Amino acid sequence: MNRRLAHRTLFVAGILLITLCIGTIGFSLIEQWEIFDSFYMTLTTISTVGYQEIRPLSRHGRIFNSFIIFFGVTAMFFAVGAMTQTIIEFEFADRYGRRRRNRMISQLQNHFIVCGFGRVGRNASFQLQRANAPFLVIDRSENRVARASEAGMLAVVADATNDDDLRKAGVLRARGLIAALPSDAENLFIILSAKTLNSKLTVVTRASEEQNEDKLRRAGAETVFAPYTMAGRRLADSLLRPHVIEFLDFTTSVIGPKITMEQVCVGSAARGISRTLGSLLSNSGVNVIVLAVRGSDGRMIFNPSSDTGISQGDFLIVMGDKQSLNDLERAVADAS
Repeated sequence: MNRRLAHRTLFVAGILLITLCIGTIGFSLIEQWEIFDSFYMTLTTISTVGYQEIRPLSRHGRIFNSFIIFFGVTAMFFAVGAMTQTIIEFEFADRYGRRRRNRMISQLQNHFIVCGFGRVGRNASFQLQRANAPFLVIDRSENRVARASEAGMLAVVADATNDDDLRKAGVLRARGLIAALPSDAENLFIILSAKTLNSKLTVVTRASEEQNEDKLRRAGAETVFAPYTMAGRRLADSLLRPHVIEFLDFTTSVIGPKITMEQVCVGSAARGISRTLGSLLSNSGVNVIVLAVRGSDGRMIFNPSSDTGISQGDFLIVMGDKQSLNDLERAVADAS
């Protein structure tokens, strides 16, 4: 809408500028007037203010002025009408957009909330968007919210440190929250507020300073990422074990358009499958690679064998094409 308003404004300004230039040049050549007098005569004519001619016009000047009156006044009326229409459309669209956005937010269930659309929040939002996960972006900056909306994301101007704004964002119905504001103090405040409103909410955040990681975890964050620490380790590992880093990059970013990694939860009624990994894969008939099994007790088993026991609440970390992963998820999900 803002782009269309800018285009119309430029179009209207162009028409008026061309009309003024033609009138100014015409009066200067026909009546031999100075540039300013010619410009003033053209301006008073197309604006229909009702002033008299600044000097008596010759016959040729009156003929030329007749064309200026017809085309110039028409252009002026068109410009006023176009701008009025654009402003009205903008107001209606803005009001309708707010109502539509609020309705969409009220319908969100089991979604994610991204607090802050800076460099960290923006990349997290794009990752959620690629995964087709339901999420909402909230930021205090109207420009950042506009950028998120232009990218096809559901976004709203709000203060993530305000409890009322968190409630409006559906924090009571949310599945998880990403605290990605610039300062650790703001992220700490968001975590405390969000966990107070919804104790079951999964919260992840970033830490600008290493000494604040423990504080953020004590506040309720399940996962805390320290970008500078992670970047330093990554740089060192790139020198010490470059092939490992290459493999990790391969598995997380460039596997291919159809291959992905996913976590699949084992449900309580897995359609009669046996409780071993080999039987699970055999009965489900899917072709995937099981990289690890995370037990319900938090224990992680890497490269599990076929006789590894599987129980309700375990997570399978698997790699495969999307269709196979969907089939596996349906096979081990709750029958309900």
